[in-house]
Amino acid sequence: MARVDDTIVPPAPHPRLAYRRILLKLSGEALCGEEGGFGIRPETLRQVAAELAEVHKRGVQIGIVVGGGNIFRGLKGASSGMDRSQSDYMGMLATVINSLALQDALEKHGCPTRVMTALEIRQVAEPYIRRRAMRHLDKGYAVIFAAGTGNPYFSTDTAAALRAMEINAQALFKATKVEGIYDRDPHKHHDAQMFTRLSYDRFLVDRIGVMDSTAVTLCRENKMPIRVFKLSDRGNILRVCEGEDIGTVVGET
Repeated sequence: MARVDDTIVPPAPHPRLAYRRILLKLSGEALCGEEGGFGIRPETLRQVAAELAEVHKRGVQIGIVVGGGNIFRGLKGASSGMDRSQSDYMGMLATVINSLALQDALEKHGCPTRVMTALEIRQVAEPYIRRRAMRHLDKGYAVIFAAGTGNPYFSTDTAAALRAMEINAQALFKATKVEGIYDRDPHKHHDAQMFTRLSYDRFLVDRIGVMDSTAVTLCRENKMPIRVFKLSDRGNILRVCEGEDIGTVVGET
């Protein structure tokens, strides 16, 4: 990344790019690798960061929302008898841990990064302010949005949809463990068929569990396209940013 008087010079957009500004939703489990489990797998973190840094170098402005399910999931805590609000706040703090880890990994790959949190933790991250976030993106920083929406009862999927709208992203990308959205669980049914296109209404009526229904409703009302694709296939994020037809698109048709 070039610097002039300690000011970051954003990379020029690559001519092949189909998207100039995106919001990427990563699950916390994605940081565990294919085997899943608890915590953060350093090798997986490095691979994700390396790919995002390459996308950033092509001139894509990247906003990121990371889940916290690899550390603590609010719904799971509530189901075991915890107060739901308390449990959700714990889940928000788990997303902060993941965000700080991803920031460190991105910066080790030469990608300047800011973490902004919906809960104030000024010693480790900036409080979320929309205009400041957009200014960071314009200046060439990747911005990680942590702590969800800052409110209990809302998922990080909903936070991702909300932030995508607020920063005027061109699309919401959701990177998952499978190639796209299927008509049934592909791990349990070998004949499962993947959708290449899916309407918001069909997604909501069929109660497809890939993304929270509140998030999809928000995207429908604001005409924000959603693309679901497999994270572990190296280069997929860049291919999607260049307009390749990968995974499933959820949209108006």
